Amino acid sequence: MSWQRIRGHDNLIQAFQRAVQRGRLAHAYLFVGPPGVGKRLFAVELARALLCENPPSGGLEACDHCPACLLVTAGTHPELVQAGLPEGAHEWPVDLMREVVKSFFLKSARGRGKIAILDDADDFNEESANCFLKTLEEPPPGSLLLLIGTSADLQLRTVVSRCQAVRFAPLPEPLVAELLLTQGIEDPNLVSRLAHLSGGSPGQARLLADPALWAFRGILVRGLTEAQVDSVGLAKAWKEFVEEAGKESSAQRQRAALVLRLIIDFLHDSLRLKLGEMPRFADSQEIRALEVLGKRVDVEALLNLLERSLQANEQIDRRVQLVLVLEALMDALGRVQ
Repeated sequence: MSWQRIRGHDNLIQAFQRAVQRGRLAHAYLFVGPPGVGKRLFAVELARALLCENPPSGGLEACDHCPACLLVTAGTHPELVQAGLPEGAHEWPVDLMREVVKSFFLKSARGRGKIAILDDADDFNEESANCFLKTLEEPPPGSLLLLIGTSADLQLRTVVSRCQAVRFAPLPEPLVAELLLTQGIEDPNLVSRLAHLSGGSPGQARLLADPALWAFRGILVRGLTEAQVDSVGLAKAWKEFVEEAGKESSAQRQRAALVLRLIIDFLHDSLRLKLGEMPRFADSQEIRALEVLGKRVDVEALLNLLERSLQANEQIDRRVQLVLVLEALMDALGRVQ
C-alpha cells in the first residue's frame, strides 16, 4: 500500500511501525541525510498513515482512499501543517515560524492530533528557532513535529536536544538506477553515470539528467584542455549558465553545484587515467581530452584541483558570494599549465 512509494528505507519504516505499535512514538523527529534521498516523501507518508481514517489491518499504513488520505495528497488536510524556506530566502523568517506555530495550536478540525512537517531545518536562525522552542517543549496533545534537514550538526543545539534524530542513508547505486529507469531515462550509459554521480540520491540524479548540464560540461571540458586555459572566459560562461536557472539565488546555487559535480567527475576520471586505470564513464572523445590534460598536469596537481573543487562546493553550501566562488575556482583550474 502507501509505504511502497518509499524505496531504500525499509528499516526506518519498520522502526516507526514498531514505535506506533508500542505506543512509543516521540513528539518530535529530526530527519537528516543527503538531499534528495526521500526524507520529505517519508515524512508525508508517515503523516498520511497516522491521519488515515481507515488504515488496513489497523497498523501504520494508509488506505489511500479515505477523505483524510485524499486531503493529505492534495496538501489540504487541516491537521497537517507544512512549511519550508520561502523562495529566495536564506534563513527561516521568524514571521513565518510564528504563523506555523499559530496554525499548529488551532483546534483540531477532525478530532485528530496535529502534524507539522518543516522543511529546511538547516536554515533556522536563532530567532526562528527560539520562536519554535516552546512548541517543541510543550506541543499540543497527540501532535507530531517532523523537521527535515541534512545534518544534526547544522541545527541549533536547543532544537536537536528536543528531537529524536532519524538518519537517512544514501540509496545503493543499483536502486537509484532502477528508479531512473522507471522515470523514463532509457540510455543505460547515462543511467549508470547518473547513479554514480548522485551520491545515492535519486533527487540529485534527476537534476543531473538535465541535457543542458551535459552540454555545458562539454564546453568546460574543451576549455580546460586547451593549451592556454581562458579562465576568465570560462568563469563568465559559467556565471551566465547559472543565471539562466532564474533570478532566485537558490536556483542559481543549485545549478552551480551541479556543474561543479560534473567537473569533479571529470577530474576524478583524469586522475584514474593518470594512475593507469580506465576512466569510469568517459567516452572515446573524452578520453582524448583526459589524455591531453594528463600530459600537462601531474598527479599532485590533480589532487590539488580536486581539493579546490571540493572547497568550492562547500563555499556554495555556505552561501559565499557565487560569482567569487566561480571566478576563484576557474582561476585555480586555469593556472595549472
